[in-house]
Amino acid sequence: MSATVLLGTEISARIKQDLATRVNALRSEGTVPGILMIRVGDDPASMSYVRQKDKTAAEIGIVSKVVELAYDTPERTLLALIGHGNEDPLYHGILVQLPLPSHINQKIVANTINPLKDVDCFHPQNVGRLLMGDPYLIPCTPHAVLQILLQANKPSYWPEGKHVVVVGRSNLVGKPLAALLVQKNLYANATMTVCHSGTRNLSHHTAQADILVCAMGSPRSIKPFMIKEDAVVIDVGVTRIEDPSAKGGYRLVGDVDHESIDDDFATIADKAAAYTPVPGGVGPMTVTMLMWNTVKAAEFQRLGAQLGVSA
Repeated sequence: MSATVLLGTEISARIKQDLATRVNALRSEGTVPGILMIRVGDDPASMSYVRQKDKTAAEIGIVSKVVELAYDTPERTLLALIGHGNEDPLYHGILVQLPLPSHINQKIVANTINPLKDVDCFHPQNVGRLLMGDPYLIPCTPHAVLQILLQANKPSYWPEGKHVVVVGRSNLVGKPLAALLVQKNLYANATMTVCHSGTRNLSHHTAQADILVCAMGSPRSIKPFMIKEDAVVIDVGVTRIEDPSAKGGYRLVGDVDHESIDDDFATIADKAAAYTPVPGGVGPMTVTMLMWNTVKAAEFQRLGAQLGVSA
């Protein structure tokens, strides 16, 4: 029996409808949710991501401003721009698109953003709150993974009581996802294993996962023999590979190899209970979770303004 395909595009559409309703409620009360997005340089992938985020914001009624800076922009200029965004009540969220040029310190940038407007959740204060189980906002990609599992409406896909193996220990996905799913609540409560480049015998660990999250950015590295029967496989990795037959000369693939066949003549689709495709899986959900954070930040900052507390 073929696995269920967990389409992030479909789940995202439902969540965006709910977000649009919340945005309309805020607008009726005089608050227009806004996000400032800053891109430094002309990296094609970054340009594409920011366009997608800008488009999604418009779809649900969030006002977005995109500021494009040259690759050689001094760090102090970027920090000054963030400072203005921190003080401007029109912006409830601030996002600096990664990667940044090597002359700009990513940690300093993350520390400069007001934690209440940190919709990417990179500020140490927000990272700490996540680890303590009291998050203000949730990092976008880990939240996307969680929502895909929960919104499938099948308890067998939910993290609670499951062994979740995450392959990848980045600050963007692996670490915050482990911190999110290990928490003691009905939406998490998982037993976590985090694998990485220093892990020996990777397949031994992945084959024990009830839920396997692949977040390495290593194309087609997860083969069918590496997963156990009826596992749920969430593919976070996105890599461009050359493909002369595709429009633009390339196509996107994930960390999971859907074309490979194991010794039992089984593919990922044969062995897994469910999996996310690339593209169309985690990617659209990550953008939607950014909007989720922006709306939540607007709601929180409006309440703070009512109580006389400055953002």
